[in-house]
Amino acid sequence: MRPDVALEHMFYHNLTVGAREFRAPKSCHASRMRFNKDLEIERAMVIYAHPDDAEFSVAGTVAKWAKAGVEITYCMVTNGASGSQDPDMTRDKLRDLRYAEQREAAKVLGVKHVVFLGYEDGYLYPTLEVRKDVARQVRIHKPDVILAMDPRFRVADEGYINHPDHIAAGEVALRTINPDASTRQMFPELWRDEKLEPHKPKALFLETFGDGGTVVDISDTMATKIKALLLHRSQLGPEAEGFVRDWNKRTGKSAGYKFGESFKVIMIDRPPAAETKPRRRARPAGAASKGGARARRAVPRTSRPRAQGADAAKRSGVRGRRSR
Repeated sequence: MRPDVALEHMFYHNLTVGAREFRAPKSCHASRMRFNKDLEIERAMVIYAHPDDAEFSVAGTVAKWAKAGVEITYCMVTNGASGSQDPDMTRDKLRDLRYAEQREAAKVLGVKHVVFLGYEDGYLYPTLEVRKDVARQVRIHKPDVILAMDPRFRVADEGYINHPDHIAAGEVALRTINPDASTRQMFPELWRDEKLEPHKPKALFLETFGDGGTVVDISDTMATKIKALLLHRSQLGPEAEGFVRDWNKRTGKSAGYKFGESFKVIMIDRPPAAETKPRRRARPAGAASKGGARARRAVPRTSRPRAQGADAAKRSGVRGRRSR
């Protein structure tokens, strides 16, 4: 196993103690799956930097949703060509090998479309060119949900420095929701020349690495996740199964599941919550203020700033939310 991959694997373990497209064989049409009372999913898009990123992170959820009839699209932004320490390996050879591994893994999971944007592994920035290419795929496939890595994650206490491609791909995923794919005058050539209308997903699922958020039960698809993950033979060996199972077991346990994957779920353009603050009773015209300024009652403080992120979950002791 490559040293940098081994370090990344150790990080995952410690958290718990142009474009080429592949299409899977046609089966049934996509059907809507109700995730919760506010969200139905017919199509989902997974936006990650490298072949194998999605298998580590979200493959259990992907397999579960695909089994329920959701049409899944993978959008892999880079070609994975930097992922080897073998002096006899070439970038072209490794690119082709990793594309083949990703197609094979996607087929196991039930992913319908796999798009490779082909940007060079290790050199990715959220440039306008990258943003346009991702926005194009969002407009083509029209996902209800986008799954991605949170670009705010940089460094873990366990000694893992997040790969810059992961950060860049996560940043592009956010920018494609607002403004790139959703705004007509962003990249106007997409609708003017390519006839791709703007599209805004209903929700964004950002991976939380088992550290808080909404937990998806992947107990029935954990074996499928492992099978797909181990198909990335150029990057890992069978020893990867143990720490991935342990990671997802700990995540699932927080919500009462055997295995789980966790996300920060952001509902896009959710209507504002109903007004709950009681309105002050109107004072009759001309009525005197009883006691003047002393009669003005301070507005009770009904809320206080909430602690953010994983630390808040740890301090509050709140268990992970259960979802399908």
